[in-house]
Amino acid sequence: MIEITSLNKKFGKMEVLKDLDLSIMKGGIFAVLGPNGSGKTTLIKSVLGIVVPNSGEIKIDGKSILGQFDYRNNVNYLPQIANFPTNLSVKELLTMIKDIRGKNAADERLIKLFGIQEYLDKKLGHLSGGTKQKVNIVLAFMFDSELIILDEPTSGLDPLSMIHLKELIAEEKAKGKTILITSHIISFVEAVADQIVFLLDGKIYFKGTLADLLTQTKQADLEHSIAHILEGTYA
Repeated sequence: MIEITSLNKKFGKMEVLKDLDLSIMKGGIFAVLGPNGSGKTTLIKSVLGIVVPNSGEIKIDGKSILGQFDYRNNVNYLPQIANFPTNLSVKELLTMIKDIRGKNAADERLIKLFGIQEYLDKKLGHLSGGTKQKVNIVLAFMFDSELIILDEPTSGLDPLSMIHLKELIAEEKAKGKTILITSHIISFVEAVADQIVFLLDGKIYFKGTLADLLTQTKQADLEHSIAHILEGTYA
């Protein structure tokens, strides 16, 4: 579904992505991991067209996305930081996004699932971080799109909301959707990911299943595998 070839991105003199090649097949859950500054968010924003690479190519379903915008209507995105307009109510935000997307939305079910009915008329600037993240999740899942990108989706969530998030991700996977996730919560990644993509210094260090990574690093779990990689790189 996603084919990335020789992707390079610099911010000033800093090379963030370096001749990065990555293929992601349709269907399944792909966790994009790596230390801070490894290029995870830049990679995701490049796929979204928010960041324009210096060179290289990104194709989705065989079509280059460079200079294109229509493909985004088949992408759902949850940003790491939910910068909502503070003067809008939750209901006003949901209505605005539905008008912009012009697609059928399953927001009512998600509103009930995450218990935000009582906040619909409240201004977004008055909400707690955890409640904003629930609104963020509703926005990310209320449209039927083939590609779902979740950047640190667990931030600020209570345990029950975390369970509901995992259930939603499993439902979308069962529909054949492709889901990209970044997360620093190792237990969450272990619970949901089919494939792991590990970025290091702007390049793909590893791509495969968790079992493959454990075998390669000779470790018992994902946490120790990542620690092993980082110790070997930065020791």
